[in-house]
Amino acid sequence: MKRIITFGIALCLLSGCVHAVSRDVLKEVDKEITFSALIKDPAAYQGGVILLGGVIVTTINKQEGTLLEVYQTKLDSEGRPMNTDRSEGRFLALYQGFLDSEIYKQGREVTLVGTVEGEKVQPLSEIEYHYPYLIIKEIHLWEEEEPVQYEPYPLDPWDDFWGPWGFGGRYPWWYYRHYPYRR
Repeated sequence: MKRIITFGIALCLLSGCVHAVSRDVLKEVDKEITFSALIKDPAAYQGGVILLGGVIVTTINKQEGTLLEVYQTKLDSEGRPMNTDRSEGRFLALYQGFLDSEIYKQGREVTLVGTVEGEKVQPLSEIEYHYPYLIIKEIHLWEEEEPVQYEPYPLDPWDDFWGPWGFGGRYPWWYYRHYPYRR
C-alpha cells in the first residue's frame, strides 16, 4: 500500500515537470549551441538543432510556409519563455506549413526546436539586421496569461474586521468620539 501511495505522489510531482517540446525532438537538440554564439556566427552552426524561445514580433505567411520573427528570451525548466523584457537578439524561424497569423500573432510566447539554416539579412527599421534562420521541427505556442485582478486594500483596515455594526471607520461618530485628536 505504501508503494502505491509513494508511486502516486512521485507521479504527481513529475507531471508538473513536463517540457513543452516532445522527448524525441529534445534528444536531437545540440546543447552546446547557445543563442549568443549562434547570433555571432550562424553559418558555423548550420545543420545543428537548437531549442529556442521568445516572443513573436511578426508572422508572415508565404508560399513555402509561415515565417516567424521572434525576439529570443531565456527559457525556464518547462521551456516557457521567461523574463520577456530581456533578449540577446532576434531570429527568423520558418514553419513548413500554415500557422494562422491571428493565433500566432505579435506578443505571443513560443518555444521551438529548429534546424539552423544559416543567416538572413533583412531591414529592421533603418538598419540591416543579421537574423539567424531556422527551419522549425516542432513548435509550442503558450497560452496567454490573464492578468490577476486584486481587490483594493481598504483605507481603514478595521472596516473589514468590525463589519457594519458601527465599530469601523465607516461610521465617523464612533471614530471621532473615541479619537478626538486624530483628524
